[in-house]
Formats: sequence, C-alpha cells, structure tokens
Amino acid sequence: MQRIVCKAGNVSIGGGGKIVVQSMCNTDTLDVAASVRQCEALAEAGCEMIRLTTQGLRQVTALGEIRKALHSEGITTPLVADVHFNSEVAIAAAAGIADKVRINPGNFSKDHDVAMAKLRELLQVCKDYGTALRIGLNHGSLGERITSVWGDTPLGMCNAIMEWLRVCLDNDFSNLTLSLKASNTKVMVEAYEFLYRAMQDELGMLFPLHLGVTEAGNGDSGRMKSAVGIGSLLKQGIGDTVRVSLTEDPVNEIAVARMLLKCMEDDSMDAASREEYIVKAGYRYGSGLLAGGPDDFVLQGSIAGRPLSDEEAEDIRDILLQAARRRFTKAEYIACPSCGRTLYDIESVLAEVRKATERFAGVKIAVMGCIVNGPGEMADADYGYVGQGVGKVTLYKGRTPVEKDIPQQDAVSRLVALIEKDR
Repeated sequence: MQRIVCKAGNVSIGGGGKIVVQSMCNTDTLDVAASVRQCEALAEAGCEMIRLTTQGLRQVTALGEIRKALHSEGITTPLVADVHFNSEVAIAAAAGIADKVRINPGNFSKDHDVAMAKLRELLQVCKDYGTALRIGLNHGSLGERITSVWGDTPLGMCNAIMEWLRVCLDNDFSNLTLSLKASNTKVMVEAYEFLYRAMQDELGMLFPLHLGVTEAGNGDSGRMKSAVGIGSLLKQGIGDTVRVSLTEDPVNEIAVARMLLKCMEDDSMDAASREEYIVKAGYRYGSGLLAGGPDDFVLQGSIAGRPLSDEEAEDIRDILLQAARRRFTKAEYIACPSCGRTLYDIESVLAEVRKATERFAGVKIAVMGCIVNGPGEMADADYGYVGQGVGKVTLYKGRTPVEKDIPQQDAVSRLVALIEKDR
C-alpha cells in the first residue's frame, strides 16, 4: 500500500509519520497585527500548522503580510488559506502566498464541469509553486448532484471527495490532504472509514487524512465530541493531522489535541485535570459506543490524584453518551469555532444561548458565525442562530430561514420563543 506524503512548507503530513497538530485563527485576516499575535501564540503553544480565513483578494494580500512578519521573527509554521467559493482567490493564495490552500471544489461553481475546470487550473498553480492542497468536504455541504444519488450521508461524502481526488490524480497532483468533517460524531467517523477503505480498495494508495469534528462547540461537550470522533479513528490507525475545533481561544485547541494524541500511548483513566479526564474517557469509550456497544460501564480513575467522585462520574458519563449519540440529557450545541468571517462575539453568544436553552433536552441548536458555515454545515441542527451581517441574525428551523435580519440583542429570546412554540 502506497502512503502519500503531503508537504506544506517545512511540515510533512502522512506517510506513517507523526501526527501534525493544527488550528485556525479567529481573527479578521485583514487585521494583520492581531493575526500575527494570534499566530505567535499558537506557535508558542505548539501548533504545527495555522489556517486563516481568506475569502477575498484583500485577504490574500494580508496573508502574505502576516507570513512575512512571522518569518521575520523566525516563525515558519506553515500557513493555510481557507477559501470558499472563489477559485480565483484560491489560485492567488496558492501562487507563492500560502503554504497550503483549503478548498471544497464543489463550491467553485454549481456547474460541475466548470468546477472541474477551475480545480484543474488551481492544481497547475499548486504544482508551479509547490503549494499543498486540502480538499475538505463537510456534512451538509454536498451539492444536489451527489445528494440526489447517495443523499447527505457518509457514503455520499466519500463518493464526492473520491471524485475530486481522481481529478487530482488525472492531473498528476498528489500533494494534498483530505477531510470529511461533521458535527455528528457517528457521521464523521463513518465518512472517514468509507474514505479510508475506498482509497485502499480503489486506488491502492492512502492520502493523508485531516481529522476533526466540525462545529464541536465549547467546554466539556466540545472536548468530548472531538475525543470521541477523532479518537475513534486514531484507534484504527486512521488520521495524519488533527484539529480540535472549539468555540474558544484557538490556543486552547492545542492542549486538547496533545492530550488526545497522548492517549494513543497511555489510555489509563488517571488524569491531571477534569479536561484531561474528559479527553481520556472519550478516547477510551467513544469508539465502542459509536459501534453500538454496551453503555452500562462505570467510569473510574482519578483527577489530580483523587478518586473520581460518583457525581463527577455520572456527569461525565452523560456528556460522553451524548457526544456518542447514545443518550441526550441536555440540548445539543453545534457551534463553529469562529474565524475572520464572524462579525459578532460568538463565544459570548454561545454562552448566552446555552444558558437560555440547555433545558431543552435532545434539541440540537446551531450557533454559526456566518452564512458560509450556516445553512449547510449545521446539517444536524433542529434550530440555528446564524450571523447575517453586522448586528443582524437569521434564525433557522432545520435548513429553512424562518426569521431574518433580527437585531442581535433580540435574537436569543426569539430563538427560545421559536423552540417553545414547537414543543
């Protein structure tokens, strides 16, 4: 079996090498100084690859300035341009600015043939400049051409990305990683398992896989979702780079990712902190729960040298069972980690939404920063709070907008009223 290595700047991904830890800035990329400071903090924390939102040509220019500033300080952590919809922006970023570009080629055009042509053009630029590529498809972002045949399913996700992968191979391009993220841990794990087998069986080669539970949220539940989803795949030897997605300071993601990777060598249930215990519990029990295994286990072990109390064990077990989609005792939150496209303080809004809605057990609520990660990627949500512009919010029921352009100060109470009306 041939194992492909993806080279982005001075970092190699895949080929059986060490697993690379990465994150994404939540700054406005046009704010070069703030972005540089956050990149410095991430690099100091041990982040090995940093992604920044790059939605337009002005952001491409800013990304070049950020890279220059970091290199002047001796920080050579590879920078990834996160591009949506515009192939011209992806091409500009790939032309000597970014070390790697992240795209979903299906967003380049609704016309599949046009999207294919734009991808081929981008591949040539990536070859010319030695730029790496990540093709990333998220649950909920599949086009009608795919969903009409396979539905918005793990298999549909796999078949969609395999089609783009074949285009890359037909154009003699292999410097890439692949990702199939979802906020639903079961969907996420199944999608990657399908892709891993498809690469083995159909291609006889394994491209590096970027693992992540997208829109995992924050706090204990966000950490548990990532531990369950990413951990279940790492246990199978699947995964070459990871990003723990939290709606918090992105620096927090690095420590959690390191804890998760440490579980591959030491899966004892003795932890230095509650945070570490949650990661260990998700890693140890998540895969069995996702596979339908028994859920009558008792959590044991210690936190900071003291035995786990019965109350802590029950609380963490509830969080674990919900992350593994087995039992819902609270509302479920799907929240993007925020980036330069977000025009409001998503961390404080998520806390406000949680406080107002946690009593709605089993209800899935999405809090999304912008329209890019809104209607599509909150595929599993029953209700959605999506940033629509400065000071404006649109509320969704499923994927249908039901209240538009609501002043932000009224949005949480209107969301609660919408949920209560349906109960």
